[in-house]
Amino acid sequence: MTLKEWLRKGEAHLLAGPHPERARRDAETLLLATIRRERAALLARWSEKLDGEEARGYLELIERRLSGEPIQYILGEQEFYGLRFRVTRDVLIPRPETEHLVEKAIALAARYAAPRIVDVGTGSGAIAVTLAHELPRATVTAIDLSAPALAIAQENARRNEVDVRFLRGDLLAPVAEAGFDIVVSNPPYVASGDRTTLAVEVREYEPALALFAGDDGLDVYRRLIPAAFRALTPGGVLGLEIGYGQAAAIEALLADAGFTEIEFTPDLQGIARVACGLRA
Repeated sequence: MTLKEWLRKGEAHLLAGPHPERARRDAETLLLATIRRERAALLARWSEKLDGEEARGYLELIERRLSGEPIQYILGEQEFYGLRFRVTRDVLIPRPETEHLVEKAIALAARYAAPRIVDVGTGSGAIAVTLAHELPRATVTAIDLSAPALAIAQENARRNEVDVRFLRGDLLAPVAEAGFDIVVSNPPYVASGDRTTLAVEVREYEPALALFAGDDGLDVYRRLIPAAFRALTPGGVLGLEIGYGQAAAIEALLADAGFTEIEFTPDLQGIARVACGLRA
């Protein structure tokens, strides 16, 4: 079979999967991964054939995608803020929405000559590594409770040639007495009762530890916000990614902890996505 025929076969299989609207695109992406070529090369090689090993490998990738496994886990990487990150099922897949938090942190960092930044619950290291890449004068620390996640984050720091200090622990416990100018976090914020509403890729494959936070999705914020207040220097800022409909509750938690100048940044759909508060 030619590459064009294999593409049609892969697409036909994926049309029966959880995302038929992406069948053609996913089939092509997996075919490119199989032959290790860019798309332009594929278009010029339609009449070529896969060898036996390549054909078996392609069908295995198609079956994984058909089961709902995210394409990013199948390929083992994801782009975020122009950088490439290794991802496995030990870490949450970096999402475009989180780039709003990164952009806000970069803007806040302009206040400081050499900002001290800590990323809480770093996962793949997407936020910490990106900030270290974009802010060469910054000192960046990244914390996660998961040892496998930290290993992936360390690999991503090496891959993107940045210097980040990695620590294992619960929220800010490893640096409770340290002074930071900026605390950032994309914590778990999905209510446990919402599990069945999530896409199969998220529900069945991404780590629950990075997704769910109690009955209302606010359990981690309740502990993190006051801990961040203590970890910040006077004039320091906390930046958080938040979920849909959580702005009012987050504003109350920030105010109760002592934060002032509380503000929210919307995403491209106008949904409050990033919450910030100042430790005066």
